Amino acid sequence: MATTPRSWFRSVALASGILAGTIALPHAAATGIGAAAVVQVSSAAAQTIQNIGASGAWWVNDLARFAPATQQRVADLLFGPGGIQLSAYRFNIGGGGTGVAAGDRAPQTFLVSPGRYDWNRDPGGTTFLRYAAQYGVPDIVGFVNSAPAVWTSNGKACGGDLKSGSTQAYAGYLADIVTHFRAEGVKINYISPMNEPRVSFSACNQEGMHVASGQRDDIVRAVGQTLASRAPDTRIIADESDHVDKFLSEVPQWIGQPGTAQYVSALAHHTYDFPSDATLAKIPAMAKKYGKATWATELCCWNNPTSPVYGAQYDPTITGGLGMASMIYRDFAVSNDSAFHWWTALSKVMGCDPAGSASCATTINSVGYNDGLIYFDPKYASNGNQNLYLTKRFYTLGQYSKFVRPGSVRHPVTGAPSGVQVTATFLGGNWTLVVNNLNKSAQAVSVQLPSGGVTASGAYRTSASENLVAVGLPTVSGATASLNLPAQSITTYVFRAA
Repeated sequence: MATTPRSWFRSVALASGILAGTIALPHAAATGIGAAAVVQVSSAAAQTIQNIGASGAWWVNDLARFAPATQQRVADLLFGPGGIQLSAYRFNIGGGGTGVAAGDRAPQTFLVSPGRYDWNRDPGGTTFLRYAAQYGVPDIVGFVNSAPAVWTSNGKACGGDLKSGSTQAYAGYLADIVTHFRAEGVKINYISPMNEPRVSFSACNQEGMHVASGQRDDIVRAVGQTLASRAPDTRIIADESDHVDKFLSEVPQWIGQPGTAQYVSALAHHTYDFPSDATLAKIPAMAKKYGKATWATELCCWNNPTSPVYGAQYDPTITGGLGMASMIYRDFAVSNDSAFHWWTALSKVMGCDPAGSASCATTINSVGYNDGLIYFDPKYASNGNQNLYLTKRFYTLGQYSKFVRPGSVRHPVTGAPSGVQVTATFLGGNWTLVVNNLNKSAQAVSVQLPSGGVTASGAYRTSASENLVAVGLPTVSGATASLNLPAQSITTYVFRAA
């Protein structure tokens, strides 16, 4: 695992404006921490974490107009060892945007006509696709919101279905894209041939294609068979249902059809219904029934982190960071998902004017959206402002993505006190604990690891006044670590097993 200089975290935080005027946290002895709760990490393994990532929709269409130096900085922040080192990147395979009202949500398509392509199209999308490959992002997912209009029932990239008789042509088109980029050294590891398939997207405010449950297995088989013959190491994830309850009810309708399951690498769901633990807890049984890993591949945009509902709010603060942290924890610990993908890496939907207001980027408002990790000025084209505004969600995702690397094995945890969430993983002789303290008071936790002994080798924290900064190592006795958790913080600890 690459190490990151402590100075980088501090310099990026200062550049973002979030740390300006902050003070040091008080020593644990002055926080009123009571007796330490005893937390036990099980020796039994749960799931293997495959990746943690975010998507390239639709900000890449704006970033194509930004200076190359700014594009490079974004790539450094998302993919580099000095950034949050995403281990997955979702590349949006555009359908051409025919009929879509919003320009940035109408990505270009490489398709000129069936069998003919213009690979110079989608310059923003391909720039960051290539950056992801250049930085060695382990998993690149090519995901489709809509097929190009030539293959949709209404001749648009929104509001239609895949036209009858077009399934094989559509599969060939996706394989053409995979093999083209493979030839230039960019490997697309997974294809997601449908996105939120029960939704019609008839409002045409973005690309989207309805896919009836009875058609999903046909698409999976056609794409799977075509990839098997032309790019056999590119697999399929499906079906990216928008709500977990629909995922649970609709996946069995298509994956059980003959010849389908063999082409599916993972069952993917979104979490826009913000389900209860009781609903999330039903996912592992379905995964076991079909012998598939499950991935949480989209989430964003809640307007209340303590009782989340989809809606407008821009919250760049630790409150928003903790909301995300809790959702990541629940996807891993309750759903047993093997991947977590935040919806979009960048956004311009701030709900305020960062060039005109010094407090815009760091203040909660009810007009913007909690959809990005990093934000940019929506008026950049007219005022020339290409500054980047980093949120606590950016650093929070980094608390997981930098340290819970592909192949990490999660181990269940018991005994955590209310408001404290512990994700424990093991990889390459290292134990990693990501600990969320959602409480407004500091907490003391004693964690017992299933090893003969451990040595603390790293500790990093995001809080109201810290942005993924290195902090003091915890006290360790044998295989027990004593953790002092500041109020409303996310801390990642790394221990070397003896």
